[in-house]
Amino acid sequence: MTAFGLLGSANAATFCSSGRWVNLASIPTPRQEHGTVAIGNSTIAIVGGIAPQYNSTTVFTTDLIQLYDIASNTWRTVSPAPFRVNHPNLASVAPNKLYLLGGLTDVPPPKGQDLDINWIASKDCYVYDAATDMWAEIASMPNGTERGSSVVGVHNEMIYLAGGMTVLQTGYQDAVNSVISFNTTSGLWQRLESAAAELPESRQHATGAVIGDTFYVIGGRRYGQMYHRDTVSELDLQNIEAGWRKSTGHMPTSRGGIFGGAIDGKFYVFGGEGNPNSNTGVFNQTEMFDIASGRWAELLPMAVPRHGTQAAVAGGCIYIPGGGLQQDGKEVIVGGKTAYHNTTSHCDAYCP
Repeated sequence: MTAFGLLGSANAATFCSSGRWVNLASIPTPRQEHGTVAIGNSTIAIVGGIAPQYNSTTVFTTDLIQLYDIASNTWRTVSPAPFRVNHPNLASVAPNKLYLLGGLTDVPPPKGQDLDINWIASKDCYVYDAATDMWAEIASMPNGTERGSSVVGVHNEMIYLAGGMTVLQTGYQDAVNSVISFNTTSGLWQRLESAAAELPESRQHATGAVIGDTFYVIGGRRYGQMYHRDTVSELDLQNIEAGWRKSTGHMPTSRGGIFGGAIDGKFYVFGGEGNPNSNTGVFNQTEMFDIASGRWAELLPMAVPRHGTQAAVAGGCIYIPGGGLQQDGKEVIVGGKTAYHNTTSHCDAYCP
C-alpha cells in the first residue's frame, strides 16, 4: 500500500465551521464517475471511475481504490477492485465492509460503429474487507437487473438500488426505473413488493439515501444530460407495500449528475451538469432538503463546482473527492487546449 497526502492531524472537522467548505489533501489520481462511501467515521473510500491517461485528453475506466484517512488527511492505495468499473453502486454496511454491486464497464463498440465511449452494465458483485484488504465474490445481480449509477440506500442489513442505467455510449444513454435489494445477512438478492419495485419515473445520475425508515431518491435525469429533474421520491421501508410517492417539495434547481449526503434529518445536494447558464455546463448549487418540513433551502455554493462524483458522510461532515470540472462532451478550453473532459483531483468537505 502507498500513502499520499499531508502530514499532521488536520481534518475537516478541525477546520470546517458551519456552512463552510474546507480543502483537503488531493486525490493521488484525478478521477470522476467513481464510487464514494464512508467506512465508519474514520475512512472515505473511492472505487473505480474514469481517469485521464498520461499526457492525453482521453480517459479510461480504472480498478483503482484509494482510501482517505480523515484524522491524518492522507490517502493510500489498496488492493484494486476485481474489475474495472465506472458508475459503481457502493454501500458500507457492517464495520470495515464495502459492497460493490455492479456498475458500468468498457466493452468494444458494435461492429461498424466508431464510439469513443461504450459502457454497459455488469452484474458482478463483491465485498471488500478493509481490515484485511481482501475482496470476496458474492451473488451476482439477477439477469436483467444489472445497472450502474443507481441511488443506493442502506436500511439495517438491506441495500437498495433505485434506478440507474444499463448503457452509456457516445450519443446515447438509457435510464431504468426498477428497484432491487440485496440482503447482506443472507447474501441473496430479494424481490420487492410490486408497488415498491418501480420508481415513479426512470432515473439515473440522481442522489439520495435512507433517512430514518424512508428511502429518498432526489433529482437526477432521464437519458441525456439536459433531461434533468427536480423531484423527490420517497419509499417508507416500514410500509413498503404502499409503494413510492412523490414529495411536494421540489429541489430549487433541477439537475442531474448530482451528489449529496444526509446529516441530522436534512439532505444536502451539490453540483451537477447540464447547466445552460454556465460556460462549463456545471452547477455550483448547494441546496438542503429538510425532511421534517418538506422544504428546501439554498446554501453557500460549492467552492469548486463539479459533477461526476459522489459524497460520503462521516463525523458530521460531507466529503466530496474528485469529479469533473466541466460537462462531459462539452468543448471547453483548458490550458489553451480543447478538452471534452476535465477530471480533477480536488477533494473538499462541506460542514453543515
